[in-house]
Amino acid sequence: MVSPVVRALRLLRFIAEGGSTANLSEVGRRIEVNRVTVMRLLATLEHEGMLDALPQGGHQAGLELLKLSSRVLAGSDLVGFARQVLPRLADSLQLSAYLVVLDGGHALYLLRHMPAASLVSNIQVGSRVPAHLTTPGRMLLAGLSEDEQRERLGAEPLVTATPQSPASYARLGEILAADHERGCAWSFSAYEPGIDSCAAPVRDATGKTVAAISVAGPAQRFEQDGTLRERAEREVKRAARDVSAWLGDPGRLRR
Repeated sequence: MVSPVVRALRLLRFIAEGGSTANLSEVGRRIEVNRVTVMRLLATLEHEGMLDALPQGGHQAGLELLKLSSRVLAGSDLVGFARQVLPRLADSLQLSAYLVVLDGGHALYLLRHMPAASLVSNIQVGSRVPAHLTTPGRMLLAGLSEDEQRERLGAEPLVTATPQSPASYARLGEILAADHERGCAWSFSAYEPGIDSCAAPVRDATGKTVAAISVAGPAQRFEQDGTLRERAEREVKRAARDVSAWLGDPGRLRR
């Protein structure tokens, strides 16, 4: 094996799983290299666009790494199957439809299909949002242990977007438990003011939650159409079950 490559991959994996690079000595201990090597690896990966330094300290996946990931995922079964269901979902509800995965402590929007309607949510492909603030992110977090959630999201208080955002793990735990029980997550202007959203989990052949499918649109549309909320929840769950079935989810027949 080529040692520098192995070290760089360990560092990227550590960051992708939500690890912080604020303490270089701790990073070195976790990936089994010294502090100077960590500094050199970070500088090289930043230069190549694989990592971006954060203003508050630490690093996140850079644009070049996201582009590379997107090209790889574009040929995956997950993305291929989602490309088949998102247009149907978006067009039937006239809402924006998304495929989202977990990237460290963030929800990463991989695919989007926009309906012909003029008033829709407009989160861009490639957007990274703190996972606990969005419905697809919540469904992804619900599949993790509390320790894993804390490792990815960091210390309290959690980042908030609106007064509805959970700022503590106690409140987040209550929300995720309700999401798990319902089989989907709802947000009512909790991330984007005036935008409601619903998401359901996608599971692979091991039963692990690997992605989420969501729809979003103006709260006004949900208020004006008394059946839209019920239809959105039903169709989002169906779309997520379809993709899960294609991925071989063993629990699909029990849900």
